[in-house]
Amino acid sequence: MTPTLVFDIETVPDCAGLRRLHAIDPGVSDKDVAEFAFQRRRASHNTDFLPLHLHRVVAISCAMREGDGFRVWSLGSPQDSEKVLIQRFFDGIDKYTPTLVSWNGGGFDLPVLHYRGMVHGVSAPRYWDQGEDDREFKWNNYISRYHSRHTDVMDLAAMYQARAYAPLDEIAQLIGLPGKLGMDGSQVWQAYQDGKLDEIRNYCETDVVNTWLLYARFQLLRGVFDADRCAAEFDLVRATLSRAKEPHWQQFLAAWPVDEGNQVAGA
Repeated sequence: MTPTLVFDIETVPDCAGLRRLHAIDPGVSDKDVAEFAFQRRRASHNTDFLPLHLHRVVAISCAMREGDGFRVWSLGSPQDSEKVLIQRFFDGIDKYTPTLVSWNGGGFDLPVLHYRGMVHGVSAPRYWDQGEDDREFKWNNYISRYHSRHTDVMDLAAMYQARAYAPLDEIAQLIGLPGKLGMDGSQVWQAYQDGKLDEIRNYCETDVVNTWLLYARFQLLRGVFDADRCAAEFDLVRATLSRAKEPHWQQFLAAWPVDEGNQVAGA
């Protein structure tokens, strides 16, 4: 059975890169460097959201569904460099060749990992294979939008139409899942400045669990899972999290009522 790997990243402004690109004095604080970049972006695009190559990865979280098991973790440690985190992600693909699942991974997470991987000299041969090393990858690889080695659930559900994109948090809540708890992407930069990297990693982990459960429901929609299989996947996640002692999983379970969490269309 091919393992399924759900992934999500959290990022902050690349202040070192911004200093280099704009010849900003090293004495200027990261907070002021970021504010400079936000102001430029607001003036040009009416948004604080920086170009993807100027995002620095501070957390990568994964959920792995393999065999009879389900597990969730964040790569590396809070002290690891961006390069280490990104290399560990691609090393996992080299080792397991999993089916990747994301929510907007094609539009955000993977392009960020590509750019930042180039910045740091990361190597990811299995991920980038398009048939040069493994002939099967010519017809089904991680790079093509329309291949199944990576399923961006949001992109596919929207029929690749940006105007139809939906936020993870809202779709999760609509089917009875907790959605985002205690933080959202817009708050990550402030949390990082406050030294709350553990909280950022926990938030990222809850996002991948929401994504896996939405993927299970999506598989039901597609006819890959039947109602019993979808309910069993929900039960497996609940049972796994119930054995975890970390507070963010207790909070997640408290926000996930059994009756709604097990609800399947028509049940």
